Amino acid sequence: MKLISILPASNFRLPAIFSFYTFAASMNNADNIVIENVPVIDITHDGMGVAKIDGLVYFIRHAIPGDVVNIRISKRRRKLTEARLLEIVNKSEDRVSPHCEHFGTCGGCTLQHISYEGQLKFKQKQVEDALTRIGKIQISSKQQQEAGLAAATATVNPILAALKTTFYRNRLEYTFSNKRWLNPEELSDKDISATGGFLGFHAAGVFFKVVDIRKCYHQPDPSNEMRLWIKQYATDRALPFFDIMKQEGLLRNVTFRNTTTNEWMVIFAFYHEDEKIPLLMEDFSKQFPMVTSLQYVINHKANSTTFDLPVKTFKGPDHIFETMENLRFKISAKSFYQTNSQQAYELYKIARNFADLKGDELVYDLYTGTGTIALFVASQAKEVIGIDHTADAIKDAEENARLNNIYNVKFFAGDLKDTMNDSFISKHGMPDVVITDPPRAGMHPDLVKKLLETAPQKIVYVSCNPSTQARDLGMLDTQYSVEKVQPVDMFPHTAHVENVVLLVKRI
Repeated sequence: MKLISILPASNFRLPAIFSFYTFAASMNNADNIVIENVPVIDITHDGMGVAKIDGLVYFIRHAIPGDVVNIRISKRRRKLTEARLLEIVNKSEDRVSPHCEHFGTCGGCTLQHISYEGQLKFKQKQVEDALTRIGKIQISSKQQQEAGLAAATATVNPILAALKTTFYRNRLEYTFSNKRWLNPEELSDKDISATGGFLGFHAAGVFFKVVDIRKCYHQPDPSNEMRLWIKQYATDRALPFFDIMKQEGLLRNVTFRNTTTNEWMVIFAFYHEDEKIPLLMEDFSKQFPMVTSLQYVINHKANSTTFDLPVKTFKGPDHIFETMENLRFKISAKSFYQTNSQQAYELYKIARNFADLKGDELVYDLYTGTGTIALFVASQAKEVIGIDHTADAIKDAEENARLNNIYNVKFFAGDLKDTMNDSFISKHGMPDVVITDPPRAGMHPDLVKKLLETAPQKIVYVSCNPSTQARDLGMLDTQYSVEKVQPVDMFPHTAHVENVVLLVKRI
């Protein structure tokens, strides 16, 4: 490795896919120092390359293990330093060319430069590192267990790969903006404007500009076709795109939802009422008759959240249906449903298999949401109690139970740490099995304490954040042993990974 001072940022060049981050570095340059021939040895939970130089840790965006790179220091902290990737001297065997032209500027799909096999290795390691470093849990591979080489440790199965690595999402939300992000090479072109009408995703780290998306590989057709039509229609008719800084304009967001039964829901978000809204909605409906539910919301707030606002139905019902095995789930505009429908089915099957119900158990499903897991396991349990803090989600869960003629489930709304108290358990019974699927923050310590007091025979812990899951497993370790671990890749080309853990009460 070699450390050198360099000329001002305008004098160096870099491959186009890294130009966004290079430009950011030139605007926020801590030391104006380059370090050459840096080997990347690891990767963080959010996909940044890790290097160690003279005892200091360097985080390098878009570098991956196996790379040897030249970097520029961008930000110094007490125990670590952030750096920008300038040049790849030697490529990792896991490095591939991103398939999306927007990679490097769009804030999503941050792992497209890693082969899918490499992504799975990274996610497997992410789960294992969290279990051992945070949860202090001894683990072994399935192969080691079968060979008798690792008794009395938790078995970590190989990550379950996604069935599809592109066009797998059932929900996408796009943002309208009158300002777009310009790449550095576009800044010098006087014919390219950063103002106008744009529809896409926020640029990485920039809340007031969007990347104008030409093609997104997340959601199947006609998702891209609908987005492009809407942008052209609004541009041709001079409909004002939203300015988040000035808080003015008409068009704010549009959300596309679809199901495996090929039903589509589209929800527009407008800043205010306008006589042009019905014209847009009617013309859109005629252009895309496959959209079964067309809705809109008026959002005059400073932020883009709409969960506290009424949704108006313009065409069709206010819902669409998803199916899973012999179950049907009603999805409304505000309903939560796992974003990858096909992989959600695999995830729920794992949770059901880990629970290994015999038919006489009382099951508590914590953070039940719209009741998908509760209803999925109900046929194999005596009774299921679902609890969630969102009242609207519980209403959806109750309606889904009626829709599927399932009568051995009960749903309750309330904060989990407060609702699951002695009085609640005394009234509804001590659970034999608990299934918990908390948000990224994990379970509240008071809830973990109550689980230890309640002491069900099994806990099946589904998590979208292995770090907070491992923290909670460490607290449960006083009474429970981790028996099985199954990582699941729900979101290819992103750093996110789901993980299912089976805990069994110690004798």
